[in-house]
Amino acid sequence: MSWSSSGGPGHTRGDGTVTAHAPAKVNVSLAVGPLRPDGFHALQTVYLAVSLLDTVTVRRGDGLSVTVTGEGTGGPDPVPTDRRNLVWRAAELLAEQAGVAADAAIAVDKTIPAAAGLAGGSADAAAALVALDALWGTHATRGDLTALAAQLGSDVPFSLAGGVALGSGRGEQLTPVLARRQWHWVLGIAEGGLATPAVYAELDRLRAAGRAPEGAGAPSPEPVVAALRSGPPPALAAALGNDLQAAAVSLRPALRRALRAATDAGALAALVSGSGPTVAALAEDEDAAVRLAAVLAGEGVFRTVRVVHGPVPGARLVG
Repeated sequence: MSWSSSGGPGHTRGDGTVTAHAPAKVNVSLAVGPLRPDGFHALQTVYLAVSLLDTVTVRRGDGLSVTVTGEGTGGPDPVPTDRRNLVWRAAELLAEQAGVAADAAIAVDKTIPAAAGLAGGSADAAAALVALDALWGTHATRGDLTALAAQLGSDVPFSLAGGVALGSGRGEQLTPVLARRQWHWVLGIAEGGLATPAVYAELDRLRAAGRAPEGAGAPSPEPVVAALRSGPPPALAAALGNDLQAAAVSLRPALRRALRAATDAGALAALVSGSGPTVAALAEDEDAAVRLAAVLAGEGVFRTVRVVHGPVPGARLVG
């Protein structure tokens, strides 16, 4: 890490705050390889950033504090507000690398559900890096922030970059992908989350029992990349795939009904997003997405539905 901080105030507003937001992601293709020696699985995935955004607002504070409002604040397993939260660790890591005091009050306003396969925690961490860099005047380059993001989690670099990207390694090695059009989706959000480690462990169990395909035989992401570049929507629908879907369905059998409900309601295709349990349903266009959402909202198979589009940019300052 080569940047040097002025230690002075960055781009704060008149009220002394800096705000950034970052998007949810959908894995439109996810091939999971064998477990690596470091405990991660080898991945090849195509990420798409969509227009469901979390917002992080930071101001100077005495030490670190995190508050969370919106999605994930209620229920038996609320989003943590201590060092278990990636936002807290992002702040500590940036302060350590830049040589500044980790003094900030961080407020997270969530619309991305937690443990939903949408990288909500990663989005929060990416937005925190961008906002705190501005607040603390650390003058980090995007490359600097991306290096920190990779230390925080596999999805954090993409939350920082946004758009469309091919992810390899454990998902943190990104190659940008050109997408010439907007894609319209309905996200079916379930009651309760799924822990990502549990879903990977279930995939390993299913594979050991011969009940799920081995990652070495996973399809190439090239059909998805080609469809994202040029369409039409049915081409993307035919190419969607997620090796984690069988494991998510095994842990949450109600997902079978949810996936079927989405296609019965008119989705071109539907798949579990990442480790789930969110169902991402592809629509022909924006009007079709609105109609699809209305039908699914009445079916009662999801806690809520959201109409989104992508690609959208990654973590950015607001205003």
